[in-house]
Amino acid sequence: MAERSQYEDLARQLSAIGAVKRGLARAMPVECPGGSAAVLSLLAHHGDMRMSRLAELLAVDMSVTSRHVTHVVDRGWVERLPDPDDRRSRIIRLTRAGEEMLDDLGQRTTDMFARTLGDWSDEDVSTLTALLARLRESFGDCRSQTVRSAT
Repeated sequence: MAERSQYEDLARQLSAIGAVKRGLARAMPVECPGGSAAVLSLLAHHGDMRMSRLAELLAVDMSVTSRHVTHVVDRGWVERLPDPDDRRSRIIRLTRAGEEMLDDLGQRTTDMFARTLGDWSDEDVSTLTALLARLRESFGDCRSQTVRSAT
């Protein structure tokens, strides 16, 4: 187990990660803010879903989800369809234009990392990627453990 000071250093580094997020945001087109990109990404990854499921995955309330969905629907990146199981509900589906926007976002992100980390070795990039995935998985494990212990 790492020493406490190492965890403190890690906390400081993660707090400063905002600079990376701002750099990513600058690489994105103005018409596709972060919330919209998240909607597109989640739909591409999980497929068609109800608004309630999207709100759960975004970890925001329905009013915020609704604003994000309205933004992407207005641009033709997502469509709202009647839910065949409950006509009062809507299913949110990624359109071809949404897939194209998501491809563009992915290319922009890749290009930005290639420019910014161009002086990093392949091994350093692979190590960072693996460690970030491991960190994310650890937090996923903590969340599921917290949910299990709360029930």
